[in-house]
Amino acid sequence: MRFPFLLASAAALALAACSNGPAGSNNGSASAQSAIQVSDKDLEKQVMAALQDAPKHGLTRDLFLKGDLPADQAQRRSTLLRIAADYASALATGRVDPGKIRDVYTIPRPKVDVASGLAQALHDNRYRDWVNSLAPQTDEYRALSKAFVALVQRSPDLPDGAIPAGRTIKRGASDPRIPAIATNLKELGYLPPELAASTRYTPAIAQAVARFQADSGQKADGVLGRSTIAALNSSPRDRARTLAVAMERLRWLDRSPPATRIDVNTAATFLNYFRDGQHIGQRQVVAGEPGKETPQLQAPIFQLVANPTWTVPHSIDDEMAGKSGGWLAANGFTRKDGQWVQASGPKNSLGIVKFDMRDDEAIYLHDTPAKALFGQDERHRSHGCVRVEDAIGFAHMLAQADGIDSKFTAAMATGKETFVKLKHEIPVRLMYHTAFLGDDGRVHFAQDVYGWDNDVATALGYPSVPRSQARATSADIGP
Repeated sequence: MRFPFLLASAAALALAACSNGPAGSNNGSASAQSAIQVSDKDLEKQVMAALQDAPKHGLTRDLFLKGDLPADQAQRRSTLLRIAADYASALATGRVDPGKIRDVYTIPRPKVDVASGLAQALHDNRYRDWVNSLAPQTDEYRALSKAFVALVQRSPDLPDGAIPAGRTIKRGASDPRIPAIATNLKELGYLPPELAASTRYTPAIAQAVARFQADSGQKADGVLGRSTIAALNSSPRDRARTLAVAMERLRWLDRSPPATRIDVNTAATFLNYFRDGQHIGQRQVVAGEPGKETPQLQAPIFQLVANPTWTVPHSIDDEMAGKSGGWLAANGFTRKDGQWVQASGPKNSLGIVKFDMRDDEAIYLHDTPAKALFGQDERHRSHGCVRVEDAIGFAHMLAQADGIDSKFTAAMATGKETFVKLKHEIPVRLMYHTAFLGDDGRVHFAQDVYGWDNDVATALGYPSVPRSQARATSADIGP
């Protein structure tokens, strides 16, 4: 299998840094490695065989061994033991430490004793099986891996920008770009290779475009507009890069997350609610806009706030300064202790329910009066907090499961700000995943609106790409 898109100049991290494994891992001290009882021949055979599986994880041999093994036998053994430990740590907890590339990352990571596991695996001559077992054993990880390998095998050399910009193309129209569009759809697996394409936008191609749009987080209308053309110009190489980054982010996560939790994908702007290990449902959310990104963190919801007031943080003072006195009065804003405070009510920027979380970033989930945002494909519009679709229904769902729905219903009826504590706090994970497994069993992609894929990708040996153009901010001052 060839990986020409993995640039050698970017693929290898400094070997001197390899001994500094990710947080939460133990890649083996020199004394522990020296105690490993395995012959040099068996050691080399096991480790080099395992490295052949690295591409399945979006990784390359060059990340762990650049060039040839040392000729000196003692150095050769030491290098092999280091590779074995580094590769195991990469699959167990990730190659990249997210805390070193993002200012905020508080999602718990796996804790793996790599040193003891490595010694036993090498002794039992099962290093390859053991190290592969360290990666996430989930349907999502397997699907991302399968899609990655398929993309690389299918067309690693497809050039970027093969489809020029132009007018919007609708079903039944003719356009000289259709053959190039069909070629990209074939290379990405949305059209059969044998399908002949003319300049006419046929129903078969339109259906393939609609499937591609759905997988790319766009409106699946089959209309070839500017955003769809831009997405189609992402070659299999680009999509494989996104998949590799997504697998790395999954390796950062605890293999046994809380059975009851709320997982928010801030890249794709939706949340999933799990209760006692069962997936209860999914809802759309609005996340932070570029420049006001929603951080990656884990924190619990500890109370529901009915009819919340909103104390405007000083970071939004400049935006408040542009509002007229009439607008401020009409929307319930008054000054209190040097800050703007918005009264409870349907115009409140938090809506009429807030999900209070324990975190140092003042991030929380909440309702919103701007319901129309949930009908948009692009939902990065907040100041960093997460707005939840049908937040009132969601709050009742959580309250019913916690046995406090009567209290919450009574609190809502007061029309005043009322705090209702949960009997059992619910962990929330705010994650940024630009490739993920959908409920339909297909791999979907989200645009990298924050540009956060680059730091992860370059650390894995992939080239950096231009950040997606930040969208203009709206007049919405809500959190």
